[in-house]
Amino acid sequence: MTLPRTVADVLSEHVVFELECIDRLYLNVYVPQLQHPRALVGYVHHQLGLPVASTVPLGRISDAFTTAIHDFARRHGVAVVDFVKGQRKDDVMHEYLARFEGEEGVLFIGRAQEKTGVFRTEKRRDSEGASYPWIVRTTAMVNHWYFYCVDADFGPFFLKFSSYFPYNAKLCLNGHEWAQRQAAHAGIGFTALDNGFAATDDPAALQVICDQLGPERIDALLRKWLARLPHPFTPADRLAGYRYQLSVLQAEFSLTQVLDRPLSGRIFFEQVIRDNLDIGRPDQVGLVFDRRVQHGRKRPTPGRFRTRVLTDGVTPSLHIDYKASRIKQYHKLGRALRTETTINNTRDFKIGRRLTNLPALRQIGFSANRRLLRVQRLSHDPITGADAFHTTCDPILTQAGDRIPGLRFTDPRVHALLHTLLVFRLHLHGFTNRDLRQTTSELLGTAQPMTTTQASYDLRRLRHHGLIERIPHTHRYRVTNTGLHTAMFLTRAHDRLLRTGLAQLTSPQPTRLRTAADAYDKAVDQLAHQAGLAA
Repeated sequence: MTLPRTVADVLSEHVVFELECIDRLYLNVYVPQLQHPRALVGYVHHQLGLPVASTVPLGRISDAFTTAIHDFARRHGVAVVDFVKGQRKDDVMHEYLARFEGEEGVLFIGRAQEKTGVFRTEKRRDSEGASYPWIVRTTAMVNHWYFYCVDADFGPFFLKFSSYFPYNAKLCLNGHEWAQRQAAHAGIGFTALDNGFAATDDPAALQVICDQLGPERIDALLRKWLARLPHPFTPADRLAGYRYQLSVLQAEFSLTQVLDRPLSGRIFFEQVIRDNLDIGRPDQVGLVFDRRVQHGRKRPTPGRFRTRVLTDGVTPSLHIDYKASRIKQYHKLGRALRTETTINNTRDFKIGRRLTNLPALRQIGFSANRRLLRVQRLSHDPITGADAFHTTCDPILTQAGDRIPGLRFTDPRVHALLHTLLVFRLHLHGFTNRDLRQTTSELLGTAQPMTTTQASYDLRRLRHHGLIERIPHTHRYRVTNTGLHTAMFLTRAHDRLLRTGLAQLTSPQPTRLRTAADAYDKAVDQLAHQAGLAA
């Protein structure tokens, strides 16, 4: 099997199946009539029947809402968790989700102080010096209530309410979680890839399911849980038209292309990063998003146009910015190429924010993913030569007569170790046996992680070949300068030169290297024939 050389090679020869699906949706939940001061005045006068427009009586509604939340938690045996600063809320959710056994219900209720828009009353004076109340919109740090729930159709999601009028909320859900449950209900077999799909019995039917996630189903989810959870507005308020509506705050549209083997994806993605660092230029971004980017002083297109390569652990990701939106491309869990367009402001594409515009946003997001793959073109920049090749790759004998195995150049485990050294070079306090096991296992993509004995064997090899050294009086190691330079050189020479060259030589299609090799063979045969040496 040849290694991928271009985007076309990957898509045509190395993709097992691909799937387009809405990923994360972060939605505003708000009452449209209560988003400006004059609307609040009307609510106080007409709905509450109070003569003076003030936010003071709204405090009683807030207190009643908070009381209803505590009563709900007590009746249903739901834990109330106070989030602390810096705590990852998703980590808490996964802890409760692991213990949850029902089909649907509330996992827990979280509370956190966050800044949000609120109304307050300030005292003003008229021309005669008499004071009067005036309602203004401002921001304040207030309590927010997170309802982390599990839905039979949508899986885990959360609904976050502000505890202050007008009680705006946020709804966060994941389209892949919804698709997994719909596939299970339809009897379609699949293998999960985190919250996505690594394999499926029926890719076409699964794609049809993903295409069915639309505004109506999402709105139905909100109405279902608003009826179950404590509600800040009374039935009389809702009958008068004060009902929550949905708008898009952030939407992620993903294209997942599951590859035949981890090696194809890793090599492909390394080449994508190396050869597409200019993809964030305005002219390239315009091709990806199908938008004209204005230059000059007269009405230039706002926003920064840039490409970023971010590294989380050992998994790099390519980020392309366009105004407030972004495309992210990464190798997901060593199994798939994930291209993901995140729209943070629908106005970037002259589309409204209401949830009814989700189909139009879907078309833009999925088109951007496809356009990025078409724009990307891979080239190669191989690095040749190695002064310390045999010193590193051949076995050595210690003064005590012990034979230390070499680091064989063609061994995948050796190259995983060399890639690991590049990561650990950035660790100021060195690394341990455990660090080496975790990182090397992730790079190898094996089902069984490395054992402590295997890691000790590799540490011994690396240390005696001078690539790492032990920090005195500790069980930690650091990468030497020789280790850094050797790892950089050998990994690049192996991945960019040898594999690429052999792929071109063995390709059934004409390549520059294959053509040159054939021409050389033909010239040698002609010379042998002229000299009378040919058989």
